[in-house]
Amino acid sequence: MKIGIIGAGNIGGTLTRRLTALGHHVAVANSRGPHTLQDLAEETGARAVTVEEAPREADVVVVTIPECRVPDLPAGLFTDVGADTVVIDTGNYYPRQRDGRIDEIENGFPESRWVERRLGRPVVKAFNNIYADHLSNLGRPAGTPGRIALPVAGDDPRAKDVVMRLVDELGFDPVDAGGLDESWRQQPGTPVYTTDKDAAGVREALAQASPERTEEWHA
Repeated sequence: MKIGIIGAGNIGGTLTRRLTALGHHVAVANSRGPHTLQDLAEETGARAVTVEEAPREADVVVVTIPECRVPDLPAGLFTDVGADTVVIDTGNYYPRQRDGRIDEIENGFPESRWVERRLGRPVVKAFNNIYADHLSNLGRPAGTPGRIALPVAGDDPRAKDVVMRLVDELGFDPVDAGGLDESWRQQPGTPVYTTDKDAAGVREALAQASPERTEEWHA
């Protein structure tokens, strides 16, 4: 597939490396410009592009930037992007550690629903609950006992299926985590966050999640 990645930090860089190794055509962008991504491009074979270019002609676009930077993305970023393009949000709200206060999220709005409204496009939430190092190194073939599972939440069954197939390609069991309004179940502080559970464990953890944020994850 043609995959655009907006953000080249820990998760964005890891996905660039893993997805190009799987044979996907990756275009990667960050806020500082393509010239800052030449090393990553040479290492992986990905194309370094501008943020505006990353979604063009992409089958999948991964938005993997700090929550506080989402409103800074160019206006109309997805205006000319086809309706079939799947948009993945990997983000998490870290109010004390990085993002500052975002009132809507503080008041209980799911993080990815907030991102979706700012992008003006439906999103699928995935890859937000695993450490980048584990995403890079702990993938295993399907059927491996104890294979780590990753929750995938979204409203569009077709888009969610695309993302779940990518999760499987990367070496993890995809678990359908419901619609985007249920994506709070995989936010920071929940039982599934950074715990590397198998599929049964992920389903149990999602069911046990509480919508009330713990103090650490409030501004």
